[in-house]
Amino acid sequence: METQTVQKIPRILCLHGFRTSAEILKKLVGRWPENLLEKLELVFLDGPYLAQGKSGVEGLYDPPYYEWFQSNKEFTEYYNFEECVEYLEEYMLKHGPFDGLLGFSQGAVLLAALLGMQVEGVALKRVPKLKFGIMLSGAKFGGPKLGLPKLATNAFSSPIKCPSLHFVGETDFLKEEGIFLAESFIDPLVIHHPEGHTIPILDDKSLETFQGFIEKVQNLQFPEENN
Repeated sequence: METQTVQKIPRILCLHGFRTSAEILKKLVGRWPENLLEKLELVFLDGPYLAQGKSGVEGLYDPPYYEWFQSNKEFTEYYNFEECVEYLEEYMLKHGPFDGLLGFSQGAVLLAALLGMQVEGVALKRVPKLKFGIMLSGAKFGGPKLGLPKLATNAFSSPIKCPSLHFVGETDFLKEEGIFLAESFIDPLVIHHPEGHTIPILDDKSLETFQGFIEKVQNLQFPEENN
């Protein structure tokens, strides 16, 4: 008799962009096709800090707006980064386990560093190892435009061996940064789209690529639920 394997729906913690919110990211991701979204369990979390300045989405989406951490104008010094990492770990302990992360903009920058820092053993030490990351309009700490928070000093010291999906917009001001970030991962999967710094609408090719990535991570060993 053949035994059927029931695939587990990946549980993903979603990190919004700079001075936006979980609700805004949820609305934008909600535009993706239902036949993709039904394969994912998405959990949206607000950053730990209220926006400390004007949001770029004022007038488009309602407040409140949040941010994950702060920096100086040159992006060479960071503030509240370690507190942000602790905030995320506490949330994941209480509401996890999570199989992977999805992040946009500042959320994607944070996500990439978290994957590297967990491998290095300096962050997320009390939660199961994350199995994958989905980064939209991301950038790399220590890259051409961003300095390195102290805690993330060795996050990219070697290529990150973790399945990764990267969205790079043709007119995104972080286009080159997004490509640079993808090169920090082993065998990254990259979706190029014609839009800018946004959550893109998925065309048929992008959808097929995304679904293929989800099928790949579904075959990974997810954190066990001990019954």
